[in-house]
Amino acid sequence: MIKPDKPANEALRLEALYRYRILDSERERSFDDLVAIAKAVCGTTMAAVTLIDVERQWFKSMQGIDATENLRSESMCGHAILQPQEIMVVEDALQDVRFHDNPVVTGDPHVRFYAGAPLISSDGLPLGTLCVFDARPQQLATDKAEALAALSRQVMVVMELRRFALDIQRHMLERNDYERLLSEYHDVLLAQNADLAEQSRTDALTGLPNRRALAAALDEAVIAVDGRDRQTCVALLDIDHFKHINDFQGHATGDRVLAELGALLRSHFAGGGLAARYGGEEFVALMPDADLRTAELQCEFLRVAVSNLPLGFPVTISIGVAQHQPGETSDQTLARADAALYRAKGAGRNRVEVAP
Repeated sequence: MIKPDKPANEALRLEALYRYRILDSERERSFDDLVAIAKAVCGTTMAAVTLIDVERQWFKSMQGIDATENLRSESMCGHAILQPQEIMVVEDALQDVRFHDNPVVTGDPHVRFYAGAPLISSDGLPLGTLCVFDARPQQLATDKAEALAALSRQVMVVMELRRFALDIQRHMLERNDYERLLSEYHDVLLAQNADLAEQSRTDALTGLPNRRALAAALDEAVIAVDGRDRQTCVALLDIDHFKHINDFQGHATGDRVLAELGALLRSHFAGGGLAARYGGEEFVALMPDADLRTAELQCEFLRVAVSNLPLGFPVTISIGVAQHQPGETSDQTLARADAALYRAKGAGRNRVEVAP
């Protein structure tokens, strides 16, 4: 058995991990849901969200076996974080010199197949993995690998939201402190987008590109460099019952919901694509080079993430998704996404509908 090395930036990595205050915390449904999706998408019997501590691997969520932690020296995830920009895939652990005599391979749970997507903090440090594994050797198809990577990013979105919620709770005893924290958070959002705001292409409240910027990006997204139609999906999303939030919670709270959703959309599409504020409580997401099924799945992840925002009251979204068709204009694609959104609202809201 080859024990995993420790990254050269191990001290910084551990410091980043401890900032999330998540080790040894209770199980949470938002993590369990993402693990269940990963297990189903990849077709394995086991999956987990793991975090790598000094000498142990701790499981925030585990499905398929009953365990809370094991030794870092015996963990496959300890190897996975050494190459944080890649998914580590072990098709048959018995044929891998690093793991053929590892206790988790030779004994329970008799791991043969493993795939781990590193969890990367906002400052680029690997904290652990979202991993799937099985007692049978197998391969990981490209689309499944991409879905696993997308899910690992959603795990980090939930961790960031969780950390922010803990910060808010810590200051809730004093109203002035709570308002100060929100003000500081808002100032950070504004500072991060100051350059774009100066060009009048950024929505000042959410920090997202505005409708003017979207128009140019939409045309670029549906037409490739050679002038041919590009496989691009467009999603139009709307906050459910937003008028009720403004009417009963106040416009300041409504603005906070928009700002939180804007931050979530930026994180969700940071790896590829673009999110923009379309107007009012409507937003548009562009997903270049994505087929309709991939786009639908990504929107489902987004819908779940919105329902877990730490706002103190429930917020949901409805989404309509359309794939750009050869010969149609970008406005026509957007119109079909709008029609799908209308069906999602008519079918009860808090759902994703796909344009035929």
